[in-house]
Amino acid sequence: MIKGVLFDMDGVLLDSEEFMCVSAIRMFAEKGLTVNKEDFEPFVGMGENRYLGGVAEKYGCRFNLETDKARAYAIYAEITAGKLVPLPGVHSFIGRCQARRLQLAVATSADRIKMEINLRALGLPAGTFSLTVNGLEVVRKKPYPDIYLEATRRLGLKPNECLVVEDSVSGIEAGKAAGCRCLALLTSFRAEKLHRADWICNTLADAPEEALLW
Repeated sequence: MIKGVLFDMDGVLLDSEEFMCVSAIRMFAEKGLTVNKEDFEPFVGMGENRYLGGVAEKYGCRFNLETDKARAYAIYAEITAGKLVPLPGVHSFIGRCQARRLQLAVATSADRIKMEINLRALGLPAGTFSLTVNGLEVVRKKPYPDIYLEATRRLGLKPNECLVVEDSVSGIEAGKAAGCRCLALLTSFRAEKLHRADWICNTLADAPEEALLW
């Protein structure tokens, strides 16, 4: 029986991937390297360490994780001010979960600073989520199941009692590896790439009832 819902953040609660991509492109440009959006696609959902580091590795670019990531986040905070909004259906789906007294958590591969910027933009009441787990709190990022296992542990639930809501291939792989059921949103990838999910829909606005009734 479902008892909890674990939300990824980017592409699920709001769409900040485009802003993060722009921030990363600008950061690399400051280092004298020209990159494009397609360079980042293999690393979507894996956290900024891999998102930035993977592109740096591809081009053999010298990369300082702490300073370069901090610069990308500084650009991100600047360009997202007043522009981040919830994706369709976020508030209503959370309301449906709350009506069923389900425990809610956010489990994102993003660092805490980005998570906090994004969650503030949602405009949800304090206490909406019982807890959050960010990418700095687990060693192995998605597609490994660690972040979802940590979220279920903190909630005091079994993985098979939880629904994972994801938009990325690595996220679905992480949720399934953890032993959770998965609802995939088509905000970042095509349906055929998310075929391992138990349910697939466009956004939370048209999430099937079955995803919350098991």
